[in-house]
Amino acid sequence: MLENFDPQAVELIKGIAAGVSISFEEALMVRVLMELMFFYSGQVPGLCTSFAATGKAVISGETFLGQNFDLFDGIPFVLLRIKRAEGMEQLCLVYGGIFECGLNSAGIGIGFTASSPHRNSGHKLNIPIGCYLPKLLRQQTISDALGVLCQAARSMLYYNLGSSGVDIVGFESTFDDLNVMQPKRDMLVHSNHYMTERFKKGDWYGQSNPDSYIRVQRIKRLMELNYGQLTPKLMMDILADHNNYPNSICRHVDETKPLPQGSTQASVIMIPAEGTMFVACGNPCQYEFVEYKLESIF
Repeated sequence: MLENFDPQAVELIKGIAAGVSISFEEALMVRVLMELMFFYSGQVPGLCTSFAATGKAVISGETFLGQNFDLFDGIPFVLLRIKRAEGMEQLCLVYGGIFECGLNSAGIGIGFTASSPHRNSGHKLNIPIGCYLPKLLRQQTISDALGVLCQAARSMLYYNLGSSGVDIVGFESTFDDLNVMQPKRDMLVHSNHYMTERFKKGDWYGQSNPDSYIRVQRIKRLMELNYGQLTPKLMMDILADHNNYPNSICRHVDETKPLPQGSTQASVIMIPAEGTMFVACGNPCQYEFVEYKLESIF
């Protein structure tokens, strides 16, 4: 199934296996680790808060999107600059060797947060997350990227897609259903619980992490208060917000509770039209955003 869906993904996994002297099966296991964690432990790692904005919501009118990645300490993050043989360039923030968010020189930006597939969904899998993300990041248009998600994604992630134009779109799915989410007033926000009405019954991530409801409400309120004046710099400040600390948008370890716990390990803002990614390697309240740029776009 995977080879028919994306032969390049198979070649990528073979290359990783050869590069680190492991078997193809071992390298493939790493790429499907998120699904394995759900099936064997019932858990989905990660608590994140994301946004996308465009058009009348922002001063410049151009699209930008971003998020905080809230994970356990010690999970490695790597920023890759990739130039493909056909000429496309990519900036990809990769963590755990599995998941990539980023932007490409066609003017497409992609971010995601974890959500909770229903336990009684029948576990209907299509293509594993770590195997369709590489194809997603190779697309030339936002509609083509959305098409990859509609074809392959029945999983535990919510996606924000943004283009160099004024297009932003969200995507939620369960193992047997999907919903394409349109922006409201040129804005999208998401945390870790389902926002699609028909998916809410059986949503256990929000039950186990109720701060998800507070974080998404908070980022929405702050963006609405600054409607028409949003900038990447302002969103950097919002991603550093400490309302409901320590389980805030900028998440910190709760010293009163046992470990392990998640905290914000990286913060990202992408501007697809400029081929620009800003990354803070840690809590954005403590670490500076560093600018990275693609060498060429469009």
